Amino acid sequence: MKKIVTAGHICLDITPVFPNRREYTAVNELLVPGRLIQMGAASVHTGGSVANTGLALKILGNDVTLLGKTGNDAFGGIVQSILERYGAGGLIVDPQSSTSYSVVLAIPGIDRIFLHSPGANDTFSAADVRDEALSGAVLFHFGYPPVMKRMYESRGKELVNLFRHVHSLGIATSLDLAAVDPLSEAGRADWLGILGAVLPYTDFFMPSFEELCFMLDRPLYNSLAETGGDMTRQPGILQAADRLAAECLAMGCAVVLVKCGLSGMVYRTGNRERAARIGKNLSLDPEVWTEQAGIQPCFQAETVCSGTGAGDVSIAAYLTALLNGETPEICARLAAAEGAASVASYDALGGILPLAELKRRIENGWKTMEDL
Repeated sequence: MKKIVTAGHICLDITPVFPNRREYTAVNELLVPGRLIQMGAASVHTGGSVANTGLALKILGNDVTLLGKTGNDAFGGIVQSILERYGAGGLIVDPQSSTSYSVVLAIPGIDRIFLHSPGANDTFSAADVRDEALSGAVLFHFGYPPVMKRMYESRGKELVNLFRHVHSLGIATSLDLAAVDPLSEAGRADWLGILGAVLPYTDFFMPSFEELCFMLDRPLYNSLAETGGDMTRQPGILQAADRLAAECLAMGCAVVLVKCGLSGMVYRTGNRERAARIGKNLSLDPEVWTEQAGIQPCFQAETVCSGTGAGDVSIAAYLTALLNGETPEICARLAAAEGAASVASYDALGGILPLAELKRRIENGWKTMEDL
């Protein structure tokens, strides 16, 4: 079994369950000052890239090492106990920090709203990823530098040093982003410069459209944000995502998968020379991963409880398919399928299906959003 290391952001996700009485079109239809809203029991689970993608990889049958950081507090204890249920560990406890948490407002009919505290994630640095943890790994996945202060400050010096070092060990590297608050310190960071420095050491880059557009095309992002609602449902989004993916390849990464919500996914792979430099421990065939491109539609979900962690879980399916020797097209297809399956649960992990089951459903005619 091939070893994967997942590192970066981890938190506790608290999702209040709204009564399934109706769907809303605007937040102020429900959240009104002075109003008491009757709620169901809260869903409390681990969140963040380390837990969502890391545990999803473990559920899908991979050998996974988790590297994240919590505080020495009640939330940290909950995070540790949840990971222990999956036979996972590897967390660093920083007694000087609090444990990161997110309150996820999954209001029916409205895209999720996150109330987030970064906590100990802000102190995570390259030094927290030790060589002994990387020993024997074929793949290293890192998630959410936009909500990890040490990773984006000083033009991403810590992030770049980390990826440069891991890549020098022959380990393939994978990077996921997170949404950026434009008014925050992270929103003022030089993301174009950060990506320009880290992508030459990034083999697989898997951001969402919103995240990537914010960093590479701020005028387009602002224009789409002004329209309100889900920007990935706007006309021309897939074409814009493909253009941004091509820019990322030009900046130095080998493979790009842009997650575009209900519109699907866009994937691109670079030239043969860059494919040949994917971490040698992974032993990929450069010919298969050279100059491929396509659009993968989103599959129709049977039940929708919450989209929390769907992107992280889709990445886990992609990376598992990758390790199984699938092509870029099939990797993207299985990623989209797992994302659609995962929304049947309020947490990121409850709806995960084995890749064989996803393939069976696809072969049996699983419809995509294009069929609506």
